Amino acid sequence: MKILKIDHIGIAVISIDTSANFWSDVLGLGITGQETVEEQKVTTAFLPVGDSEVELLESTSPEGPVAKYIEKKGEGMQHIAFRVENIDECLLELKEKGIKLIDQVPRIGAGGARIAFLHPKATHGVLVELCEREGD
Repeated sequence: MKILKIDHIGIAVISIDTSANFWSDVLGLGITGQETVEEQKVTTAFLPVGDSEVELLESTSPEGPVAKYIEKKGEGMQHIAFRVENIDECLLELKEKGIKLIDQVPRIGAGGARIAFLHPKATHGVLVELCEREGD
């Protein structure tokens, strides 16, 4: 498995508009785009930080995974995403190692990235996302 870098850190928020004030006004990070991913019931906003990004995640439904996360744990860091060279090979290797996966095959996430999540029970409580972007 080849991990290239930390792609982004996902932060669950009640409102992108409200929380963006802190990230933009206080820390000086600019939002480069906002996108709704209907399949995941979430709107995302990305704030570049060097070679990585902070991703703000706002649920579009009370039944969405981000809404459930906030209901259970409150706003805050929801996941860490690692950019990988070949997500299909990574998932195969993880399956061979007996790692529990949320996604058996990659799906399309924000920005058209191919993504897959590992189950937090296999990662000592951390929701880990693998991310492959076109051109890597």
